Amino acid sequence: MSKESGKVLQVNYSDSETSNGEDQYVHKIKPVEDEDDTSMMMSFDNHKPTITIIILTVMASFSGFMFGFDTGYISSALVSIGTDLDNKVLTYGEKELITSATSLGALLSAISAGLLADIIGRKPVIMGSNLLFVVGSVIQCAANTVWTMIGGRFVMGFGVGIGSLIAPLYIGEMAPSRFRGRLVIINVIAITGGQLVAYAIGAGLTHVHNGWRILVGLSIIPPVIQLFVFFFLPETPRFLIMTNKLEKAAKVIGKTHNESDEELIQTKILEIQSANAIIPGSNPFQKTWNAIKEIHRVPSNFRALVIGCGLQGIQQFTGFNSLMYFSATVFETIGFKNSTAVSLIVAGTNFIFTSIAFFVIDRVGRRRILLIGVTGMIVSLVMCAVAFHFLDIHFSGHNAIVETNGISGTGVAIIVGMILYVASYALGIGNVPWQQSELFPQSVRGVGSAYCTAVNWSGSLVIASTFLTMLENITPTGTFSFFAGLSFVSLIFVFFCYPELSGLKLEETQEILTGGFNIKASLKLAKQRRNKQLEDPDKIVHKVVDQV
Repeated sequence: MSKESGKVLQVNYSDSETSNGEDQYVHKIKPVEDEDDTSMMMSFDNHKPTITIIILTVMASFSGFMFGFDTGYISSALVSIGTDLDNKVLTYGEKELITSATSLGALLSAISAGLLADIIGRKPVIMGSNLLFVVGSVIQCAANTVWTMIGGRFVMGFGVGIGSLIAPLYIGEMAPSRFRGRLVIINVIAITGGQLVAYAIGAGLTHVHNGWRILVGLSIIPPVIQLFVFFFLPETPRFLIMTNKLEKAAKVIGKTHNESDEELIQTKILEIQSANAIIPGSNPFQKTWNAIKEIHRVPSNFRALVIGCGLQGIQQFTGFNSLMYFSATVFETIGFKNSTAVSLIVAGTNFIFTSIAFFVIDRVGRRRILLIGVTGMIVSLVMCAVAFHFLDIHFSGHNAIVETNGISGTGVAIIVGMILYVASYALGIGNVPWQQSELFPQSVRGVGSAYCTAVNWSGSLVIASTFLTMLENITPTGTFSFFAGLSFVSLIFVFFCYPELSGLKLEETQEILTGGFNIKASLKLAKQRRNKQLEDPDKIVHKVVDQV
């Protein structure tokens, strides 16, 4: 494309050329008008993150840290509470209720958080989640009964659910499109970092009297810090434009994009305004209801919903959170005395491989990294299922009894399998679903993200409330085989339904999903885009339209 043309490349596909008849498209390129008007505008959206963006991302990712810390500390607490609640040892059923209470609260809050964020803004909703997290932590610290503990976990769940939805949305709406994937992963790294810190502290407090209360009390610190700092951080430009605060939006865009002049800022504002005007309605409630109808009626929006909800479902129903919630219990079951310390290895693996994903995801591509990761999960889960088969374990009165004394070779094999599973999970499905906001156009983004996050927490609720029961009733071998089967179904879903979306602007993904999932078209486009960025990373943004 010449600089003088003021146009971008549109990729079209016509009936094709392969001998097996499977490839129905041939790559053709012609210039068309782009919604952003000039190649300079495209360059504007590809700027490197500013210091302001980095600070905003790190502070928003405190929500992820709190999410992770909650997951980590409950695993440690379940094996160290002892008789502190109701003066008796917790049953498997009570452990499941305590754990799943947070998932239930998160599910309920995730359903409404998107609408609330459109009414009062992303920033105040995140700050509100901090208050809920603090209140929930205080209730748990003071708990002397199982149901008080469940109540505190439920209140904390509201804060966790809101943060899990709005923090990625906040980051995604601030970030330049070229770096959006890696910046959103910072939030996921914070989740795994929170888990790692909670496991580490939990391991150190295992034999301390009321050590689990100290661990829960420490969870108050991150939300207090985030609440204080967010008083000084800006609202996202997209929400400011939705509420007609154009001058404030222009100032925020100027701070988050390097070398941006007034003309480019105004062009960006007009682009977002145009997207906001698509859904009719005189108030947020009408707009939300119309957006709900729009996301089901428009085929490209519905395909985005299928992908987003599908990935979030895969993230939960393949069993990862069951391992994070109950890893200490599982390792205690197979004969490890300091099970919390062993769980620390799992959390460390999760953190390391999530960090690796940060550096490779935009280079390797989200689709490819998902396929690699889910395949590794299947192999690892099968390995665990086979190893559990040879472990002489049975359940009596909600207690697991292992006939082998000490740590056996089978137990070591289970640990290796779980570590490989966590590594595979962290590379792919642990990261990509949280980039859900990029799937939806601005007009239905809040509703779409709420749907996806609700699916995530629904899955978490189901897994947290049934995992130990599954271990007891269908055996550990049956449980891990079940998760391996779901992972195989997930692999098929990703292969046929998830196109390559790396590097697209938030407003462009809908073009990919018009007329189908367009897997082959997206792969060709991704390859061409990577080659172009190697030549001149600030030059061209492509759009894809499927023409059969």
